[in-house]
Amino acid sequence: MTDAPAIADTPEPPYVAVIFTSIRADGDDGYGATAEEMGRLAAQQPGYLGFESARDGIGITVSYWRDEESARAWKQHAAHLVAQKRGRETWYRDYRVRVATVTRDYDKRSSELR
Repeated sequence: MTDAPAIADTPEPPYVAVIFTSIRADGDDGYGATAEEMGRLAAQQPGYLGFESARDGIGITVSYWRDEESARAWKQHAAHLVAQKRGRETWYRDYRVRVATVTRDYDKRSSELR
């Protein structure tokens, strides 16, 4: 994405975090454009709460969802399925997906758990 980095503004827990950790293969092969499109498309899905992403050798993208059903629906979205297949075949040397329920969070403004 071309926007400045930002921390997702998530609601009070519980909510779901999908953690995608990856090691890219060499070359772009359409990766950048597809990543931007997936970000735009994910943001339109019911239950989407936001995402955070960083890459320095290893990439970590965390998307946040209202509930497990919303996260599962995004995993099965037709355009996302195409991107997942391309990722397995072309863009990633390795990756791992972890799905977790966030039960606590806090931020700079408040050291108290929400």
